[in-house]
Amino acid sequence: PRREGRGAALLLATALVAALARIPVTINQPTVRLWSSIVVIGAAGLYAATLARRHPRRLPPALVLALVADQFLRTAGNTFDLALRPWWIPVQAALVIGVGIAGWRAYKGGGSGTGGGSPQDHPSGRLEGVVFGALLFLETSLLDFPNGVARWSGTPYEVAAPLLMAATLLPLIEPARRWTLRLLRGTLGGLLLLVLGLLGLVAGRWVGGWVGLAGLLLAQYLLLVALFRSGRHPTPGGLALGSLLFLVLNFAFAFTFTYPYTIPAFRGMGQPIVLLAALFALLPALRPTPPETLKPTTWNPLLLLPIALALLITVAFAWPRSVAYRESGPIRAGTYNTHYGYDTYWHLSLEEQARAIEESGADVVMLQEVDACRITSYGIDDGLWLARRLGMRVVFQPTLENLSGIALLTRFPIAGADGALLTSELEQTGIVHARLRVGNEEVDAYGIWLGLEPEERARQLTDALAFIGEASPALLGGDLNSTPDSPVYARLTEAGFVDPFVALGIDPAPTSPAIGPRNRIDFVWGRGLKPADAAVLDSLASDHRMVITEWDLP
Repeated sequence: PRREGRGAALLLATALVAALARIPVTINQPTVRLWSSIVVIGAAGLYAATLARRHPRRLPPALVLALVADQFLRTAGNTFDLALRPWWIPVQAALVIGVGIAGWRAYKGGGSGTGGGSPQDHPSGRLEGVVFGALLFLETSLLDFPNGVARWSGTPYEVAAPLLMAATLLPLIEPARRWTLRLLRGTLGGLLLLVLGLLGLVAGRWVGGWVGLAGLLLAQYLLLVALFRSGRHPTPGGLALGSLLFLVLNFAFAFTFTYPYTIPAFRGMGQPIVLLAALFALLPALRPTPPETLKPTTWNPLLLLPIALALLITVAFAWPRSVAYRESGPIRAGTYNTHYGYDTYWHLSLEEQARAIEESGADVVMLQEVDACRITSYGIDDGLWLARRLGMRVVFQPTLENLSGIALLTRFPIAGADGALLTSELEQTGIVHARLRVGNEEVDAYGIWLGLEPEERARQLTDALAFIGEASPALLGGDLNSTPDSPVYARLTEAGFVDPFVALGIDPAPTSPAIGPRNRIDFVWGRGLKPADAAVLDSLASDHRMVITEWDLP
């Protein structure tokens, strides 16, 4: 009894610490968020270890419910986790009180309850801790993010979001879980589970489309079902190893985005790292241990009601927002390097960037440094969030692991859209294109981001001009990393593009850096259009300043 009391007290204490430390995570200060997040992760890890030791059967459904709650908050915020918004602080404070009350009642009751399982019936395993770390990496880097699943497979977000919620909730439906576990019993069944999970992830990236989406959903379901199949709980040492693996996998995955500045060998290694993590997560499936969940239990069909409600609300949250299309010119076109949603000092500033675009009156905006689902950007899809916030449509061109790239926002109807990667030996860049209907005309709009080295930019501009061809009327905007006295500027002029500042005799202001700008490297060009206005905004919401121009149709 004394040991049970200590366990219940530890569950209460760690839950309270995690909930309390979550409050400062809402504060938009990088250092505050970093250290409070470390406390949250540490407390949550200790809570999971204690729960696994005292109530082994509760850990899998608890983890699934946590993933569902996270998806719900992100979908409600159009991929921007509501718990990161300033107004969330009183909500989090109320949750702390709720956690305290529930935890105290459980503590006073000795932490007892049905359905937790006996540790004697669930042997411990060091491998299960490694599984936990690998699974957490997969979920927090890709599979628990509807925008990540959508971008990874190249499918619409509004379809991927409710389907991912369904795949995550499905393991909680006991008849479905029991049927799956019965089908995948024994060593051969476990091998089939492992192979299907890996094939689903392979299809998600390398096949893509609807087949890829189906593969990712299957992988999500099987990874979570495998938690119930194991029948073992992780040891403290195993959880420590799992935490180390989680850290290593996260660093490795981060290098696949920053390889030009860290370890070049990690270029294009995102998929292999994800597959390696999935292999770790599914290894226990090879054990022939009979799953605990095959024992007779009672299932209440009424539990389907909250699941159905969660799915319906997710559909409503993910449903595309209406766009008030512009039907005619003039065209106000801008370019904005959004710095992955941050300002110069790494404060998350997407709302401020949205206001800058809003105040500019832009109908078309070319965006650079756009994250679609990276842990360093809190898993937000910058382009999708800005489009929904501003009532615009977005065209995204991935350049790094399908989860980071460039984008184009517009209020005009889109007749077609595509994009291409540009030859890059350093950081991969690209060009994005949308054919816009402006009145009775069609205008081709292109967004581009060129590299940091002169030789790199020369090759990339050659690719870009070949991609654009003779399109006219056309707009071209982006961060060229080139000044007006550069070969890039000269070649664009030779290709028939017009710099509106020069054409209108307006003294162009520098655009980079945002604070104390010295260089003009962000441009909007036009071909076959008449320039009417041009300006550089004063907003400091990014580390570049936004350029806004206006064009009349010929």
